Amino acid sequence: MKAVVLVGGEGTRLRPLTYKTPKGLLPIANLAFLDRQLTWLTGHGVDDIVLSLGYLPDAFREHLAEGDVPGEARFGPARLRFREEPEPLGTAGGIRFAAEGIEERLIVCNGDVLTDLDLRALVAFHETSGAEATIALTRVDDPSAFGVVPTRDDGEVIAFVEKPPPGRAPTNWVNAGTYVLEPSVLEQIPPRLTVSIERETFPRMLDRPGRLFAFRSDGYWLDIGTPDKYLQAHADVLAGRLGRPPAPGATEREPGIWVQGPVTIAADARIEAPVLLGAGVTVGAGARIRNAVVGADASIGERARLDDAVVFGGVRVEPDATVQHAVVGRDGLLQAGPA
Repeated sequence: MKAVVLVGGEGTRLRPLTYKTPKGLLPIANLAFLDRQLTWLTGHGVDDIVLSLGYLPDAFREHLAEGDVPGEARFGPARLRFREEPEPLGTAGGIRFAAEGIEERLIVCNGDVLTDLDLRALVAFHETSGAEATIALTRVDDPSAFGVVPTRDDGEVIAFVEKPPPGRAPTNWVNAGTYVLEPSVLEQIPPRLTVSIERETFPRMLDRPGRLFAFRSDGYWLDIGTPDKYLQAHADVLAGRLGRPPAPGATEREPGIWVQGPVTIAADARIEAPVLLGAGVTVGAGARIRNAVVGADASIGERARLDDAVVFGGVRVEPDATVQHAVVGRDGLLQAGPA
């Protein structure tokens, strides 16, 4: 199977973390978000993946170690190809540009959605329905911030409602940002023009019945694009909502306390689960860490407090500092709301 992953966004809501690092390469529990996404794709049999690049494209090439073939790399069993948009083309325009030369069924996913969606079940539903395009849906408590997708009983899409006022949504099933597209859909997208698949391409498909369907999934789903949700992603991974261990190479030192290699912890420091410590972390005397992720080679100073926090690898938290509901990156502090 082939896939296009849209990773060109600037991640403005996650600044300052994204000034020098694209959103897709920010860590989730000490593993780059994109690596988690690629592992999910390849685990469902996807073996040819195109990354649609825009913002800081060289960071992706460096992270994925572009190989001997220009514009290509490998990730496990999958071939990776890089396609850099000359200018922002929107979601549909970006898909059309990235998928140039692909003349078969295609999976498309946004580069900021953490999920365990069953892709094989999604594709099977798509085949059974005979759809040209199938949208994965997820259920949310408050759909007012999302694109709401009401359907018939058989899954055929009947309308799109973008960000309905609170209490007025026709359903709480929303666009989950993963699609299955037949080549005929790509052919309908004008080349090298800025086009939105959510606001233009899909709504136009409703003109003729039987073309557009939606697949409902109650699996894990989270858009990591805001400070609160980015911090929540770490907490969810620590809680085991996407399986165990929370990161490659992590071992459980005590219930809910994971380490990824040798760490140095002062005798009177307090570590309260859930916590993930990267290799080479040092924790000073009197420090307290609770519900936190600490990256490799980071240093937590004496009497420092981490509570519902993330500290990137290599960062030093000064003695007596308090980091609460926040992310400490190499380029600054991202403050989130209270848990």
